[in-house]
Amino acid sequence: QVQLVESGGGLVQAGGSLRLSCAASGSIFSFDVMGWYRQAPGKQRELVAILTSSSSTNYADSVKGRFTISRDNAKNTVYLQMNSLKPEDTAVYYCNLARYLGDRRDYWGQGTQVTVSS
Repeated sequence: QVQLVESGGGLVQAGGSLRLSCAASGSIFSFDVMGWYRQAPGKQRELVAILTSSSSTNYADSVKGRFTISRDNAKNTVYLQMNSLKPEDTAVYYCNLARYLGDRRDYWGQGTQVTVSS
């Protein structure tokens, strides 16, 4: 099994920064894809950023140039550095681990609230 625990959310003013952390434990494989998703009230969960085992990244257009995903393999921790935050970034942010073994299996953290005030 896999456990994901997020931290680092909070309230910040527009233009500010936050860094989210996701500590992974359990059976973690080097080929697992790590990512961050978010869900704002009344909206569907959306991809924010993903990071593959080969260090390839993919970002939502809305966060490109402002957010950076990174990974510390020694600590089994994934980070999301969020700069130049906007009110529309307000959402619950979820850490995700996607495992591809024939099909895709997703593991999710409990989520951490990010609120950006204008």
